[in-house]
Amino acid sequence: MLLVMDVGNTNIVLGIYKNKELIADWRLSTDSNRTADEYGVQVIQLFLNAKLDISDVEGVIISSVVPNIMYSLEHMIRKYFEIDPIMVGPGVKTGINIKYDNPKEVGADRIVNAVAAHEIYKHSLIVIDLGTATTFCSITKEGNYLGGCICPGIKIASDALVQRAAKLPRVEIIKPLSVICKNTVTSMQAGIFFGYVGQIDYIITKMKEEMIELGQSEPYVVATGGLSKLISSESKHINKIEPFLTLEGLRIIYEKNKA
Repeated sequence: MLLVMDVGNTNIVLGIYKNKELIADWRLSTDSNRTADEYGVQVIQLFLNAKLDISDVEGVIISSVVPNIMYSLEHMIRKYFEIDPIMVGPGVKTGINIKYDNPKEVGADRIVNAVAAHEIYKHSLIVIDLGTATTFCSITKEGNYLGGCICPGIKIASDALVQRAAKLPRVEIIKPLSVICKNTVTSMQAGIFFGYVGQIDYIITKMKEEMIELGQSEPYVVATGGLSKLISSESKHINKIEPFLTLEGLRIIYEKNKA
């Protein structure tokens, strides 16, 4: 079995692959104050609940955008799994060419998503990850990572609105029935949801134009992340939701590097 770990600013997503099949997945809160043993206890309990044996894990791969948590996680893997994990970063084979000014600046999560999408679709692509931040990535049919843009995530925007406007309440992020609303809560929900969808669709439109100018065919648009299903219900340009795109990318990168 293979253990894959995607360490984000809000959550750590774990997956277990048996051959190429994802047989289990879990989500933990990202907390840099937890020790290796605390994470070890959590992960072992997840395995027990799923009736899986940690001794069956033959490899571990981790991507992370949270550097200050990595000592605890790497130490946990070595102590409880007795494995040296592969870390997604410089020197790791990915199968894509990063055309960033400084390739080391590209977040590991963006690289992993690009690898998975390229491997699955073999088409010019725009990959959107709706996490703590929302990232847009442009990948050519040939596997060149052109770059993209980064926006505040929808939850960050919602939290900022509540924190900076004293009389506005915290609201659930849902799709309201209309844009013209008759109370504060639904007015906020409409502004957050439809405003965010508008932002996403406009950026996709601009990225498509630029990619076509570079000689690419019209890109296929793939979304992943916790809010991808909600946003895609209104978006005019998202073609496909891939909820486990990052985990799949980690599996692919592991296969390229396990030797």
